[in-house]
Amino acid sequence: MKLCMLFVSFVLFAGAQPPSSDHLAPIRPPAVPLIAHDPYFSIWSAADRLTDSITTHWTGKPNSLTALARIDSKTYALTGGSKFPAMDQAGLEVLPTRTIYQFLDGGVRLELTFFTPALPDDLDVLSRPLSYVEWDVRSADGKQHNVALYFDASSELVVNTRDQPVSATRVLVDGQTALRIGSREQPILAKRGDDLRIDWGYLYLEADRPDGVTASIGLRKQETSSFSKDGRLPDSDDLADNGAVLAFSIDLGKIDSRPASRYMMIGYDDIYAVEYLERRERAWWRRNGANAAMLLRMARRDHDTLLQKSKAFDARLMGDLRSVGGEKYARLATLAYRQTLAAHKLVSDADGTPMFFPKENFSNGCIATVDVIYPSAPFTLLFNPRLLEAQLYPVMEYARLERWRWPFAPHDLGTYPLANGQVYGGGELTEENQMPVEESGNMLILTAALAKVQGNASFAERYWRELTKWAEYLQSKGLDPENQLSTDDFAGHLAHNANLSIKAILALGAYGMLAEMTGRKQAAAEYRTTAEEFAKKWIDLAKDGDHYRVAFDKPGTWSQKYNLVWDKLLGLNLFPAEVARTEIAYYKTRQNKYGLPLDNRKDYTKLDWVLWTATLADNQSDFETLVAPAYQFANDSESRVPLTDWYDTVTAKQVGFQARSVVGGLFIKMLSDPTMWAKYAKQ
Repeated sequence: MKLCMLFVSFVLFAGAQPPSSDHLAPIRPPAVPLIAHDPYFSIWSAADRLTDSITTHWTGKPNSLTALARIDSKTYALTGGSKFPAMDQAGLEVLPTRTIYQFLDGGVRLELTFFTPALPDDLDVLSRPLSYVEWDVRSADGKQHNVALYFDASSELVVNTRDQPVSATRVLVDGQTALRIGSREQPILAKRGDDLRIDWGYLYLEADRPDGVTASIGLRKQETSSFSKDGRLPDSDDLADNGAVLAFSIDLGKIDSRPASRYMMIGYDDIYAVEYLERRERAWWRRNGANAAMLLRMARRDHDTLLQKSKAFDARLMGDLRSVGGEKYARLATLAYRQTLAAHKLVSDADGTPMFFPKENFSNGCIATVDVIYPSAPFTLLFNPRLLEAQLYPVMEYARLERWRWPFAPHDLGTYPLANGQVYGGGELTEENQMPVEESGNMLILTAALAKVQGNASFAERYWRELTKWAEYLQSKGLDPENQLSTDDFAGHLAHNANLSIKAILALGAYGMLAEMTGRKQAAAEYRTTAEEFAKKWIDLAKDGDHYRVAFDKPGTWSQKYNLVWDKLLGLNLFPAEVARTEIAYYKTRQNKYGLPLDNRKDYTKLDWVLWTATLADNQSDFETLVAPAYQFANDSESRVPLTDWYDTVTAKQVGFQARSVVGGLFIKMLSDPTMWAKYAKQ
């Protein structure tokens, strides 16, 4: 209660609106996004208070940042891992593009904001690997105070393991000092895998302007001790091979009740980002020859404009999420926003085509996994369909090569950051542990969704041969799938999977829709008829009294039929509305404290699928009934990691996975509102 009251009073001081009228306390994120850009440049706080623990990479390894404030000769810690007393944290607000911490101590109100202009309609800005660390400081007691600020970034951000030597230096950008650090070895794209941090490229740190600024490179102990003494940093750099930090101090002088504002820029130039079919590819922002100096220059130039745009975007999106799904839905979806983007890398192909590669974080490390693109697709379909096309393009280009000889769609393109060919299951060699119905259905549904939002099927036309091959496969194999894996492969193989059958049926309908859009009338009629017939058969095969089975041959079972949501979103209308109503009514009797299990076999669930299933509801009350326990999971979970999508519905503990892009699926409710979908997709 104390924290909630402090939060409200502090937000009011800042000129913002208090929490919504339902008086929910601010959500307590399992982990808080601070600097979240891509699978390598991704820093989080896994604590209620920023001072409670050091900041970490999404994998949990230290990626420490230190922020201090010196107020009237007393030094306060704003982040964890410091020897100085913690400044009292008065509030925390996580918005789509900003994370705002409020502190109140020593007669001073201080707002520390981690701001990433993650504006999805501008790929050039979205691709920039740079965040701003913003301070707004003012007197809280009517008196003047002398205030200085400190910020540093550790060499941990540029190595995979701490024993790797680093090299740091000063560089000049338009006559202003910036600090740079990177590994000595620079093994560009030399490693692939899951639990890895980047150890090539360079981290940059720069202040907004030189007024009152000192900069230094050295060990954190020496840098912070010097700052605590007089608000300045050592006069000389200590270029240690290990443990060095890039540090800046800013002397604000005397401050009063008027706000004093400054910011730092922290960016990462990875030089080369991804390897695709043996080609080294640059990040999208670098495609026309841009370099780190230009990145810093553009970021400083655009700061004020981007901050105003981001504030407007945050306010609009939060309002729309509340309008469509309610307050709990809005707060849960907001936690997913930057996480979704940060599990991707936007790069340029050799011909300038954008490619948006997801990494399967703490799942198996695969790159461009089709059944990861599928659950995250509501995000890209809503905010910028060009990003979905950029996800599908490299998969389609790979699938049309002779080396992919299977009649079904691939699962992945390799292990991040090397997208040189499928590695999952049998890879390119055998059908063992493939996901033929799953991935073929995913690609057909997503291509149709892309065509729907773009208003044309030009992308589908380019790859008609591949789409047709996959549709033919589903026509023969999709109604009653053989024993195989689905996207929920952690649950094991399952034959006669009812939910997977739904996907195949809707994919056939989607192919018919694409055939119609491309003028193939005969194929459109044929596949529409097949899909309709399969849907009727499905009802007879899956019916189990007051609900539908997990598998056709398993009476007394049930499962979430989350794939059914595309029947409504694509306007296919292959299944009677009664199917979804029946399932929703049954699901409400099967919920645990923290949500609806995936099926009857275990208590665990998938967060993305819970939101897809909830979106099947035809009234707001049922939707919120299914969402509320999922919100409570995020608020209560003892697993302090970036939002996991696989958790136990009884204990709220993480079962596996974290920081994955699939949480972009939480935005699927927005797609169920045609007006909202059009509003964002056409922005």
